[in-house]
Amino acid sequence: MDTNAVKTTTNTSSAAMARRSLLSGAAALGVAGAALGGTAHATGAPTGSHAMDGRFQGKSVLITGGTSGIGRATAQAFAAAGARVGFCGRRAELGRQVEREIQDAGGEATYIRADVRVAAQVQSFVDRVASRYGGIDVAFNNAGIGSGKLPHEMSIEEWDDVQATNARGVFLAIKYEIPHMLRAGAGVIICTSSSAAEQARPNGAAYTASKRAVQGIVKAAALAYGPKGIRLNALLPGTTDTPFVRPPGIPDTDWAEYKRAFGPLNIDGLQRMAESAEIARAVLGLASDDFPYMTGASVAVDGGSTAGRKMIQPSGA
Repeated sequence: MDTNAVKTTTNTSSAAMARRSLLSGAAALGVAGAALGGTAHATGAPTGSHAMDGRFQGKSVLITGGTSGIGRATAQAFAAAGARVGFCGRRAELGRQVEREIQDAGGEATYIRADVRVAAQVQSFVDRVASRYGGIDVAFNNAGIGSGKLPHEMSIEEWDDVQATNARGVFLAIKYEIPHMLRAGAGVIICTSSSAAEQARPNGAAYTASKRAVQGIVKAAALAYGPKGIRLNALLPGTTDTPFVRPPGIPDTDWAEYKRAFGPLNIDGLQRMAESAEIARAVLGLASDDFPYMTGASVAVDGGSTAGRKMIQPSGA
């Protein structure tokens, strides 16, 4: 990414050059954004018809990676729909902030710091949420990290970290969630994969591999636990308008201009990025009683990006 293209400047001509550079670099930035898929960090609470509808009233919901991005938006949405939400993340300050936001809005939420790469922390987190809220009705295994390096440029440690967070973290969460659901004889688990699992990018080997692994875990687990009344599905978000995709330091006007270029170049269907609240609504839908016969599925919520075959072209060429 060309950092010179995104610096804030007080010089008018420099700002104009930065905007042109930003758009001419849309191809490179778009590649990174699409590869990162749905693990974006979000700002703001979700809005829409799902809010305060009460369809999860009294339900216990567990979320990994709930301190930002899609996880944060989903925690807020579940709480607004009446659920009691227990969520984790590594960044305690953000976790406490989200917890306060939900509670100030009249919802019930508990933040517990946990790293999904560490088995003992995942087990403790799951057990504490189940103990506090009387079980686990819904789990959203969302924690993940991105990667944007070519295979030969990536260190072994970087590769392992992506797999440990994105794939092993999902396995660990399921491992410790399932016993609680087996005792209840019911439950729903949704795991965040990515549209990048179906549409690889040259610099996305580690990320795509990890998100394909999530799909495999979900398929196998759906077969294992379907007879026990537990449904598991994978969610494949597309690129979402959040700070995880938006590099720091880009002024709002430049980011809006970049987004206008990004959509038609990368997303054939709706031709725009997703909002975190839209992905949250998809999670609530899949977790609801509206999909009682769906399990083992990979559900793309990507605006049609994987339905098309459009290649990214440089802007302003």
